[in-house]
Amino acid sequence: MERKVKYSYEFKLRCVNEVLKKNQSITSISKENGIGKTSLKDWIRCYHEFGIEGLLPIQKNKNYSEAFKLKVLKTIESKSLSLSKACLIFNIPSGSTIRRWQGRYSKEGIAGLKLKTKGRPVVMNFKRKQRKTDKPLTREEELLLENESLRCENELLKKLQALIQAEEKSRKRKP
Repeated sequence: MERKVKYSYEFKLRCVNEVLKKNQSITSISKENGIGKTSLKDWIRCYHEFGIEGLLPIQKNKNYSEAFKLKVLKTIESKSLSLSKACLIFNIPSGSTIRRWQGRYSKEGIAGLKLKTKGRPVVMNFKRKQRKTDKPLTREEELLLENESLRCENELLKKLQALIQAEEKSRKRKP
């Protein structure tokens, strides 16, 4: 599997000019320069639509609003546009982006077009430690804290005793 190559603006302009101004075929230029015919055709379409600015790099990983996505889908439906033509008109890098929107819209409706959070979800919610106050505890609060610590100690001892008994039982069974 080959690595995806990004081409410079000058390289794209040279290839497009060779096809349009020197009347060379798309196939010969694509073979000479080691690029795909589809990429060269897209560059030519962008050049015809937007001029030399159409060959500038398109911003990838852009977040589109829900309203924009809906507008694109409605325009494609009402004007019967192809995906490549819609990409040219709305300056979207790939037709697969629009196809993904269409799939989500048909399954989930407008809710499918909403921006989804990216990345790993936050799992741990830390509770902040309560600040200790400077004023001393009342006798009742001291007794409650002591009672709580004694209960914890009691539970711990019960669990320890249960583990010891289970271990002794298993030793008696294995002579």
